[in-house]
Amino acid sequence: MSYRSGYAVLLGRPNVGKSTLLNRLLGQKLAITSHKPQTTRHRILGIRSQDDGQIVFVDTPGLHQRGDKAMNFYLNRTAHSALLDVDMVLFVVQAMAWTDEDELVLKTIADTGLPAIAVVNKVDLIEPKDKLLPFMELLSQRHAFSEIIPVSATSGDNAESLATAVLARLPEGEAIFPDDQISDRSERFFAAELLREQLIRRYHRELPYAVTVEIERFEEEAGRYRIGAVIWVEREGQRAILLGKNGQAMKETATAARKAMNDFFQTRVHLDVWIKVKKSWSSDEATLNRLGYTE
Repeated sequence: MSYRSGYAVLLGRPNVGKSTLLNRLLGQKLAITSHKPQTTRHRILGIRSQDDGQIVFVDTPGLHQRGDKAMNFYLNRTAHSALLDVDMVLFVVQAMAWTDEDELVLKTIADTGLPAIAVVNKVDLIEPKDKLLPFMELLSQRHAFSEIIPVSATSGDNAESLATAVLARLPEGEAIFPDDQISDRSERFFAAELLREQLIRRYHRELPYAVTVEIERFEEEAGRYRIGAVIWVEREGQRAILLGKNGQAMKETATAARKAMNDFFQTRVHLDVWIKVKKSWSSDEATLNRLGYTE
């Protein structure tokens, strides 16, 4: 039996379910998720190792047209740079939905010349299922996809069929990473992401894009992790929103983040959180770089 290995990048517009799909294909939570577009801000490798091969999935921010802040440019650059040195593309689209941004992503894929599988996600929301057939037929006319596969990242429908199709199209070769490694990112990175996930979910109406998290302290101490995190916002009013009355809202958010870290790291976590103001941090390239927004 031949062993195959390689890189498959998940590409699509914001909010089509790329990160949820990555978690499903890996069989565990790696990427943070929410219902808000642009939850994913970084390129993340998710490594799936099995007896007959290793697939290195590359999760990316959604390619988008809106926004002229430094953050928007960073997100699009990150998605474009993820196309370098990969073996294939998974073009993730939402079932029965096609936008100008989907067109933009497809043009980007076509320009690379890379083999691509169209992944039609969120099919669990479509009834009856035969309504999908015209949409999939239109997709086949837009581009010469290697295959078009309907899936539900939420329920897992057809996810294993997708993984099988990806592996079959990767080159023969040895494993790229050790079998027990699931990502290229550090524990410090995941701690920041898990706190940011809670912030997005709890404050999604008020300030989903005006916050970022910086881990200032990450130490192992007496059988637990001691983590110190700074939440950066752009205005003093946003700090007040995060704190809530008597700081209660932030206490609840930090508690939820700590529990998520306990589960992720499989160890006890002590989490300290501070909120600081840095005016227009998301519009300043130098500040973005300092906060870890580098490709």
